[in-house]
Amino acid sequence: MKTLPMKVVQYEQIAAMPVEMAGAVGCRIRCLVGEPDGAPSFSMRQFEIDPGGHTPKHTHGHEHEVFVLEGSGTVLEDTTEHALQAGTVAFVPPGVAHQFRNTGPGPLKFLCLIPHPLRGMIDTCTAACGCE
Repeated sequence: MKTLPMKVVQYEQIAAMPVEMAGAVGCRIRCLVGEPDGAPSFSMRQFEIDPGGHTPKHTHGHEHEVFVLEGSGTVLEDTTEHALQAGTVAFVPPGVAHQFRNTGPGPLKFLCLIPHPLRGMIDTCTAACGCE
């Protein structure tokens, strides 16, 4: 098996791409680490949502592990809102309808990890978030 080099980079050097899923407003994503980097199990993405913006409300067959870096907002779990602020950790189980919303005056930034298509899963980072 070929060993890939370690990836060490400032996150701003990775382009922030608009989230193009229907229902996304003012939302950008950086795919920080993923399959193209040789990561065998998970992708790490960084989202930035403008004030008043949100991700689409959606559901899928994989979990999210989320860590809020900056800003404030909510994560909608089906019809229940949970407050978010810097330092908040959220786990979104597979199959749960969810949406991240920025309710603050500045950007809402968070890290989001998702599994690669392991154990029979078919969604890839591309299908899940528009990462190349």
